[in-house]
Parts: sequence; structure tokens; C-alpha cells
Amino acid sequence: MKTLFNQHGGKIDAAVASFGGKKAEWLDLSTGINPNSYPLTKFKKNVWEALPDDETFRNILSAAKLFWNLPTSSSILCSSGASALIALIPFLYTYRTVTIEGPTYSEHEASFRNAGFSLVPKDGDVQIVVNPNNPDGRLHLKNKVIKNHRKLTIIDESFCDTTQENSLAILTKKPGFIVLKSFGKFWGLGGVRLGFAVGTKETLNPIKKALGPWQVSGPALVIGTQALKDLDWAKETRLKLIVLSARLDKLMKNYQLIGGTNLFRLYSVGDATSFAEHLASAKILTRTFDYNRNWIRFGLPKKELDWKRIQKALN
Repeated sequence: MKTLFNQHGGKIDAAVASFGGKKAEWLDLSTGINPNSYPLTKFKKNVWEALPDDETFRNILSAAKLFWNLPTSSSILCSSGASALIALIPFLYTYRTVTIEGPTYSEHEASFRNAGFSLVPKDGDVQIVVNPNNPDGRLHLKNKVIKNHRKLTIIDESFCDTTQENSLAILTKKPGFIVLKSFGKFWGLGGVRLGFAVGTKETLNPIKKALGPWQVSGPALVIGTQALKDLDWAKETRLKLIVLSARLDKLMKNYQLIGGTNLFRLYSVGDATSFAEHLASAKILTRTFDYNRNWIRFGLPKKELDWKRIQKALN
């Protein structure tokens, strides 16, 4: 039997190839995407037909600055997902060494290696931190990030919207700091492909030039603007995610909780590969990690039936 586990999650087609069944039969807990997504409304026809204009971009960037309470001196731009920014940024700055505080999301290392950077354990020209960290949920202290700063510091806050008080966006008042934000995870709309970069105008200028015009689709801009303005939904969702993540911890009470966020939880289960393959035999997809054979990461189930499926598989 072939193994199916990879660095990203969401590979249901690979799960089907290895363990059978149909895509619709699988419960995907391999991502950290909110299972209860933001409710969508219908679009006017011109949203699909016309190129997004300057006002449409201004609307979403204004909504984003308010939602994340960004410094007034900070600039912000949007792209087709935070992952697009992660892949692009290493090619835009003339530095040659990078330090990544890990273990963490593997695409940061992959992107900088693709751009010819040397990975060094400390004092790299570029510093990468993921806040809260993926997969263990570790938070980074502002003073430590400032102390380690050299020429460019990138702070990936893709999972910070569940606990916005832990954001380090205040650092973007100064040149040399970039904070990345993901839309798809907290709002549960990964398919929209929408992400943001925050920093001073000077720091973001290479990214802005590289992205060019119309870097985000009109429908994504409309969805994002509406969701970012809906503060009541965000507040209610944070409370719901606290309850759901606590319920998952209770379900996994026989295993050691390593950490995580309110969108995903990380546990130590001994042989994580065997554990994940057992769940896969019940058509439940989770995440394992090549750098720690004991760790397994669970996203949150959506329906009551999904919770029962997990309980049955664990039993």
C-alpha cells in the first residue's frame, strides 16, 4: 500500500489513489481551513465580465487595514493567495542568506532554495517566522523578532486571525518588515485565492512591481471586501472555533497535545504514519511530518456525522 502523506494536505486525489473510494466519501482534516466558511452572496454580472478597477482594489485594501488594525503608516497589497507571495518574494530582493525558525511551513524553505538562497541557522540576511507557527502554534515575541532582524524579516501570519491580539503587524511601521496574511483559512474560502502583504511602501515596492495589474480576480476582491467588513461574523467565528478545537482535544485525550491553533491541532501519537494510515482506511485524511515521526495534525470537522466518524475510527 502506498503512503499518501505530503507537505501540504488537501491531496484528496492522492488519498483516493492510495486507499480507494470516491472524493466525496473522504473527510479532509489535512488542512487548517475553517470548515464553516463565510456565507457567499450572488454577484452582479459585471463582476465577472469587467476587469477590476482601482476603486475595487481600494475598497478591499481599506477593509483589510481596518480589520487587522494596521498602522496608519503601513502599506498593504493583495495577491492571489499568501502562497503566491511566499513563492515570489525570494526572487525580488538581492539578499543571499535566510534563517527560518523551524520546524515550520515547508514552502518558505523551498521558495528561498529555489531562488538560490543559502539556509543558515542564524543571522541570515532574511529572517522568516510563522506566527502562530504551523504546525505547533508557537507564538513569537515582538522583542525577539526585532532583536533577530537583519535586512528583511518576513512574518507569516496565515493563522493569526483566530487570535488577532497576537499579531506582530505593528512592526510594519518600520522598513524591512513584511507581514503576510491569508484570507482562505479563517474565512474558510481557500478556493478564492486571496492573500495580503503588509509593510512600508518602500519595502513592498518590489512586490507591487512584480505582481503587476489585476493580480486578484474581481469576484475574489468582492468576496474579500464583504468578509473583511463583517466584524460580527469574525467575532462569532472566533468563539465557535474555540469550542470546536476544545472538542477535538477532548476526542484526542488519550494522546499528547503538542499545540496548534483554533483551526488545527497537533498531537503526538507514537507512530504517526501508522496512525494516519489507519484513519485513511476509514477515509479520513490528516497531516504527518517528515521531520517528526510522532506528530499528526488534525483540522476541524464540519458536521456532527464527521465527529462520529473520527470517534469510530479512534475506537
